[in-house]
Amino acid sequence: MPGILILDDDPDVALAARLVLRRLGSVVVRNDPRELAAALDEIAPDVLLLDMNFAPGASDGAAGMALLREVGARRNAPAVIVMTAYAEVELAVQALKAGAVDFITKPWANERLVACVQAALARRTPAPVGELLGECAAMQSLRAQIAQVGASEASVLILGENGVGKELVARALHRASPRSQGPLLAVDMGSLPEALVESELFGHKRGSFTDARESRPGRFVAAAGGTLFLDEIGNMPLPQQAKLLAALERREVTPLGSDKPVPVDVRVLAATNVPEAELFDARRFRPDLLYRLNTVVLRVPPLRERGPSDITLLLRHYLAHFAQGRPARDMDADALTKLTAYRWPGNVRELRQACERASLLARGPVFTWSDFGLIAPNVAAPEKPTLDLEQREREAVQAALAQADGNISHAAKLLGVSRAALYRRLDKHGL
Repeated sequence: MPGILILDDDPDVALAARLVLRRLGSVVVRNDPRELAAALDEIAPDVLLLDMNFAPGASDGAAGMALLREVGARRNAPAVIVMTAYAEVELAVQALKAGAVDFITKPWANERLVACVQAALARRTPAPVGELLGECAAMQSLRAQIAQVGASEASVLILGENGVGKELVARALHRASPRSQGPLLAVDMGSLPEALVESELFGHKRGSFTDARESRPGRFVAAAGGTLFLDEIGNMPLPQQAKLLAALERREVTPLGSDKPVPVDVRVLAATNVPEAELFDARRFRPDLLYRLNTVVLRVPPLRERGPSDITLLLRHYLAHFAQGRPARDMDADALTKLTAYRWPGNVRELRQACERASLLARGPVFTWSDFGLIAPNVAAPEKPTLDLEQREREAVQAALAQADGNISHAAKLLGVSRAALYRRLDKHGL
């Protein structure tokens, strides 16, 4: 069961958070910052909710920042979500730069608190992040593309199945960019309730809806000077997609309940597990938003396509990590044969969890197949070929031109893009 630690010197606030979050895991509360180190050792939480001020009247966040640095220096540190008042937005941004994964303003909407912690738990990575391991041709090409694209300001669409490591790619792009000293803020669109999408991204003013007791900034503002990663953007409702498109094109957002746009300076990265053949389904994706996001497309290969060598490399990497200082055990020949033949439907995430299970439960001198808790290697049916995203885009443009009898204005309207955007696509595809 996931562990959640709440550190807040206000017992009422801490209790309220514990009651809201208890269905997500084991929740422990501490009110004294001097108890943090012992609590981390005792509980080893996956997520820490950290208040930024503890002395009466304090608002500079110095105590919270010191604790954040202390937590970040630990081995297997928890994901930290900082809690601030609305007036402390700049402090939240500093905390994100210092390693916090997210922030929440007090008082919070319960749905927002739950979504925030769920996203942190989903992104919790037991093994070191930041390494895109693998020596197959596809992974070497991916790393080369990241190095090439990272230094630009181009929007990037990251494609891949669940568990392949799309967020690792986003983090690598951020590290390679001129914005690397700014925050990287990830939003899991899949775990975000539809009613909170606009407030989460663009912010809201006090009283703009029933639970808006205080004004709060959105993620675009919080990620100023850095990178905003929109994970599983295929789950974003179509009406909100239109507003996201406007924000990207105008580089400004309008909080709910306000008529005053706020300029934003962020690079946007997006990811989806939607198969490429379905991306141009207008019932799921606005074509104009897709065109805006796919300046560069990076594809993360599923583990089953990466070959036995990469699977073996990843197995040994994670088994060594979960050994936690003990002598690493190897796999017996039967286990290695079956593990490299296994299809890994959950990709690297499933492999990592299988290695963690084996490290905890295995009792013999070597790992056997049964230690990993997997079903016997499966033989999947031949996969249906998928069309390349560039080819899908080309076909969509050709179809619109044919339907419009070559009229550029009409074709652009059919595609939901401007004439200038359509001309760029025509030039791109040599049409």
